[in-house]
Amino acid sequence: MAPKLTDQRDIDFVLYEQFQVDAFLTSDKYKAFNKKMFDMVVKEAKNLAVKEIFPTYTECDKVGVSFENGMVKVPECLRKPHKLLVEGEWGALTESPEYGGQGLPFSIAQAAMEYLTGANYILTTYSILGHGAGKMIDLFGTGEQKDLFLEKLYTGVWGGTMLLTEPGAGSDVGALTTSAKKMDDGTYEIIGSKIFITNGEQNLTDNIIHPVLARIEGAPAGTKGISLFIVPKIWVNADGTLGESNDVICTGIEEKMGLHGSPTCSLSLGSKGKCRGFLLGNPNRGMEIMFHMMNEVRLEVGTQAFTSANLAYLHALDYAKQRLQGRSIEDLGDHGANQVPIIRHPDVKRMLLKMKSYVEGMRSLVYYTAFCFDKIETVADKKESMHYSNLVEILTPLVKAYSSEKGFDVCVEAMQVLGGYGYTKEYPVEQTVRDCKIASIYEGANGIQAMDFLGRKIAGNKGLMLEALISEIKATILTAKAQDNLKELAIKLETALFLLETTCKNTSNAFFSKHMASAFACAHPLLDATGDIIMAWMLLWRAVIADKKLETKESAFYQGKIKAAQFFIMTIIPATMGKLTAITYEKNPAASMEEHLF
Repeated sequence: MAPKLTDQRDIDFVLYEQFQVDAFLTSDKYKAFNKKMFDMVVKEAKNLAVKEIFPTYTECDKVGVSFENGMVKVPECLRKPHKLLVEGEWGALTESPEYGGQGLPFSIAQAAMEYLTGANYILTTYSILGHGAGKMIDLFGTGEQKDLFLEKLYTGVWGGTMLLTEPGAGSDVGALTTSAKKMDDGTYEIIGSKIFITNGEQNLTDNIIHPVLARIEGAPAGTKGISLFIVPKIWVNADGTLGESNDVICTGIEEKMGLHGSPTCSLSLGSKGKCRGFLLGNPNRGMEIMFHMMNEVRLEVGTQAFTSANLAYLHALDYAKQRLQGRSIEDLGDHGANQVPIIRHPDVKRMLLKMKSYVEGMRSLVYYTAFCFDKIETVADKKESMHYSNLVEILTPLVKAYSSEKGFDVCVEAMQVLGGYGYTKEYPVEQTVRDCKIASIYEGANGIQAMDFLGRKIAGNKGLMLEALISEIKATILTAKAQDNLKELAIKLETALFLLETTCKNTSNAFFSKHMASAFACAHPLLDATGDIIMAWMLLWRAVIADKKLETKESAFYQGKIKAAQFFIMTIIPATMGKLTAITYEKNPAASMEEHLF
């Protein structure tokens, strides 16, 4: 086991040195808090994560879930920490205390969730999904619906899901066949089947609230005719008490590569004609409402991948410091020389520094997105608020897709550092690799994220979202160019940023032309290259701060920030420029390749 779950010093660096989130304490929204309270929340999350949650990480993987007679049993080791999550109201840190929340800034909630998610993501899904379902009801529900569901979902007393996928539809949600028929009492009869439903059935909570996408009889075809319904597993009476079973039946669970402690279910709705649901919001607006949950979950998936990478890196770092093997480069000719820790070997240092760069860059990216949410909530100027809204929009697919892929890559690199031991179950890196892989697949596979990134974020809104991102990166570059130690790095990133901006605009133009297919074929490479630039931006931003503190007692800590920026900008960004140069947005062979030629 690694000596720590995450890097608290780096969390503090991001919160208070990079993003200066204590400045939010002067806003009306957060004036009731102080920095001591912020720190106390993170400290309590750390204690809960280390003492109660992390010990379940390996055990729940070994035990897994079981399915029998339509019932799912989760690993028993999750029961106590889940109870503590509920009692501590950890599922709704940013929400109003009126409904069981704590009203915290998103940035502080992100720090707490790094500990809770990093300790065992499987456990936190049982409250995260409930929060997501609750958020939709909070935004679009009636007063009665809020009274019935909101507090129990936000606090995690009841579980939540997200019922989109069907056997014949998959990511093409508009092809769904689940139907809804209005009843005399205003509720709707729901009939259909859903698959790949995380926590669709479990025995941790007394009830599960399913947000279900379905088509009301006579509604238009495609996504324009989809509505969203609140479908409880156990019917909830008007007074809040539980009624009878609501004809939501689990028909099976998937045997997965990872996340063995989390059931992935197939659900049958209304097989006996007795499944009822409440319409949420207006008819035919289901996708619009669901995207509020989807965007939230996608940010959480990015956090899942980042914390997996962080855990794997810390294990690899700890192992490399202790594992004795081989002689140092200076003593290669001396066969009597003592063995040295493998961290002294240049190639191992290269792998560790690469992992460190990605992990710290991803931490800053995820926290920056949370920071932008806080800015939206606290700035008075509408133009400034829209600026941060544009940043959130363009960063969402990047946080999900880029973090999930690079997070997995870091896990694989960590396994490589451990060598043969990394491939065994004796060390937890093997599990981390398996668990992390799903992040690039679910909640919108990364190809879909890339299409969204190109079609809606770069090409959409008259280019204002891309403009907002570019302007922020340029501001950091300008600051770094004024610091002698960072000037060269800033110029290298500036050159890469110019190429990115040009490529984005050219690809966007192709998107609106007869070359649309070619543009879409390079959407993922473009997202990947953009993610590299953002990593470099975050690392340079960190270096700007660190460069001014090299003479302090934490000199080594700050020197590490500069080394990470140097490594990434000098060794990764040149390859990124190659990726950008290789993007073919007009005559992409992938677009012109005919099926029979494969």
